[in-house]
Amino acid sequence: MKKILVLSTIAALLMFSGCSQKDPSIDATTEKTVAENTVDVKDPSANETNGMDEAGLDQTGSESGLDLGEQTLSALEAKLQTITFNFDKFEIKADMQDKLLVNATLAKVGASVYNVKLEGNCDEWGSDEYNYALGLKRAKAAKDAMVAEGVEASRITMVSFGESNPSCTKQTQDCWAQNRRVDFKLLP
Repeated sequence: MKKILVLSTIAALLMFSGCSQKDPSIDATTEKTVAENTVDVKDPSANETNGMDEAGLDQTGSESGLDLGEQTLSALEAKLQTITFNFDKFEIKADMQDKLLVNATLAKVGASVYNVKLEGNCDEWGSDEYNYALGLKRAKAAKDAMVAEGVEASRITMVSFGESNPSCTKQTQDCWAQNRRVDFKLLP
């Protein structure tokens, strides 16, 4: 009987002593593999106007060695704006509506050949599980707003990084406010 009690105690300690994971929902390896195996089907000549594409980039390429699709993707993604949220909230603030409208318009017009990835993020307050759920709720709120603006829901994917992807690491209110956000990314 004593042996069973000791073994049960050891098993319980091993089970509850595991380290918590703070990895994002989609790891970088999976994302890189998807990106490497995706073919850009955009025809560079389809939107040609005097040698320039819809993002205003020269179609001859650049010195950086990026092809036209990568240039266009990068240029369009640079125009996407991050939206921030209040502490412990996932409702889109009134002052973020204009940024969301710009992102939705860009997704409908300039980036219509790309999918949109919404990355929900949180500050460091709260448990890992709570922050992952809150990050997903923030991404869902942004998705719902973009769909209401006419972006196809099938083109939008969501991921939550919880607190694991801070844009600012200082221990200040302003820094924590910057981490309560949804980032918009384009996927080929």
